[in-house]
Amino acid sequence: MVEGGVRPERIVAEFAAFGSTLVAISPQIQEYNRKLIEEKKLAFELLSDPGNEVAQQFGLKYAFPEDLKKVYLKFGIDLEKYNGDDSWTLPLPARFIIDQDEVVKYAETNVDYTIRP
Repeated sequence: MVEGGVRPERIVAEFAAFGSTLVAISPQIQEYNRKLIEEKKLAFELLSDPGNEVAQQFGLKYAFPEDLKKVYLKFGIDLEKYNGDDSWTLPLPARFIIDQDEVVKYAETNVDYTIRP
């Protein structure tokens, strides 16, 4: 279940009803993406973006300052381990609707990862 009690498979079904596909992109290596899919019972694809190359193309790549990196490490969050590189970068949260002709029809990003449409 996600916020509001809506099941992920219902969301995917609603996208499919419009002839659409829902995918998420993460910089995590595939091993951790697979674990996340199983743990959260995700009903959509979770693609891997090594080195945040796709995020970079969309202007969404965020590099951690050294002080924030230290805070993450104190909490046991090691991006090098999960992302498979030492760049200490993450994508800014973003949502895109892209049509079959690869035209971006809608785009939204917010530096606050807790704000999602």
